[in-house]
Amino acid sequence: MKMNTPDPQQRQQLESTGNKYAEAANSNDAAGIAGIYTEDAVFVSDTGTLHGRQAIEKWYADLLQHSQIKDYATKYDQDSPYIRGATGNERWVTGEWSFTAVMKEGDPLPLKGYFSSVDIREGDDWNIRMLTYNITPAPAK
Repeated sequence: MKMNTPDPQQRQQLESTGNKYAEAANSNDAAGIAGIYTEDAVFVSDTGTLHGRQAIEKWYADLLQHSQIKDYATKYDQDSPYIRGATGNERWVTGEWSFTAVMKEGDPLPLKGYFSSVDIREGDDWNIRMLTYNITPAPAK
């Protein structure tokens, strides 16, 4: 059963936000990635919870000291975004992510998983207020 039919303009805005994120990730730009989050963002990773844009930027900067991101891609669920709030300035989003971690030492590591985010409109932009993700385990050999 289909839950939501996103407005084409809202879907286009979502794709634009995703493209900004992918561009910053593929450029290995920790500040650029963090700039897509709100100042008070919450980031729930596989290693714990971070609070605030500065902590998120530091997390990415630390990650990028050991590896580079290559071929970052997001695939949004067909029903995303779900617009919420009386003013239409809030949305939640679900989808899949993938990239290859190019390690400074060792073989490249393909990673993928699923995410959900709560975004708010700040001026003309949509920024992430809360993001949570998982990492899908590689198939057993």
